[in-house]
Amino acid sequence: MGTAATDEAGSATRALIFALVALACGHMLSTLLRTIPAISLDLMAADFHIEPQALASLTSVYHFAFAAAQIPVGAAMDRFGVRPVSLALLAGTVFGAVASGFATGPESFAVGQLMLGVATSGMLMCPMTLAAKQLSAARFGLWSGAILSIGNIGMLLSSSPLAFVVDTWGWRAGFWVSAAGGVVVALAVFALVPNQPAEHKDHSSPMAQMIEVLRLGLSRPLRGLIALALVSLASSLVLRGLWGGPWLMEIKGLSRVEAGNQLGAFTLAMIVGPLLIGMIDRRIGRRRELVAGTHAFAALLLALMALGAPHFAVAWLFGVTVMPPHYDLALFVLIGLFTSAQPLLFGMSRQLVDAQVAGKALAAVNLAFFLGTALMQSVTGAVAALAGLPAVLLFMAAALAFGVLIFLTYTSPRS
Repeated sequence: MGTAATDEAGSATRALIFALVALACGHMLSTLLRTIPAISLDLMAADFHIEPQALASLTSVYHFAFAAAQIPVGAAMDRFGVRPVSLALLAGTVFGAVASGFATGPESFAVGQLMLGVATSGMLMCPMTLAAKQLSAARFGLWSGAILSIGNIGMLLSSSPLAFVVDTWGWRAGFWVSAAGGVVVALAVFALVPNQPAEHKDHSSPMAQMIEVLRLGLSRPLRGLIALALVSLASSLVLRGLWGGPWLMEIKGLSRVEAGNQLGAFTLAMIVGPLLIGMIDRRIGRRRELVAGTHAFAALLLALMALGAPHFAVAWLFGVTVMPPHYDLALFVLIGLFTSAQPLLFGMSRQLVDAQVAGKALAAVNLAFFLGTALMQSVTGAVAALAGLPAVLLFMAAALAFGVLIFLTYTSPRS
């Protein structure tokens, strides 16, 4: 009898693991799609007959749509369940990737990006929601890290492998491959994810839920966290997903595949970083200081990267025209590691509010992450057009430093 129960429990655990991995592959697809422009921005801009900086601002449509859809998609999961929502989002992702691949100009590309932003908005929430419902708090902590790591593999795929695809078959091939990947992931979700009944937790309208999340995010306890969240994920995603490739190819003279290799190392640091930061957090138990210190150091690293450009201060100090690409490689890896303290903001938000609004507090932080990414991507496009790529990195460094300052002010024990 005991053996049968053990076998049944083991079988259920294996089924859950397969389901979580299938859903996490949707998050991997999301991170691949949002970082395609980093490797192919120049070719896309030439095809559409517009400036790369203008196209960079246009790609922020993806992140605005992604942020706006967060709460309605979360409400849909409560009402309909994870499996049907995930399948609907994957179908939208395939259509969005195909639309982006067929784009003939900035307008049609913006439509494709809008579709992709909405469709991929729930790719992280789907596995997280299933894990939260099925696992204990301790195991959820382990799996939330695993889901993020699996998802970030998408950024590995959009480094050297995507650079090879783009060099060989053109930028549109990146979207064709992603569309095919969406079909494969949808089949895996259909086969492996259980069709559980929805729980109908919250029958209020998406608009009412959005207003409540915004009200909570602007409340004094969360204000410092939201300020840092607005620039935290943005600094790493906009660098990795948009400006890293042009910086290495235009300023440092690397080929597309060489730039992809450096961005791949950056991504590996972003995969390993959350695990390392999590261990340090558990060891020292000073979360506020750890979050502020890592982000402040990341701001300094961004400034040092900018100042390594031709005839800028760091290059001048070392007596060279421009700092070599190995300098940027080291900085990319360190930035990837130090910006990996972002997930600790979720933990802090749960500590600062009552249990009954913890879910909405998490949604407020999540919304700030992606809204901030959209804003920074849009603004840095204008900065690049006005003042060039070094100014973009200096602007991002200043925004991150300002976010740390507000975070420290509002999370001070005195306040």
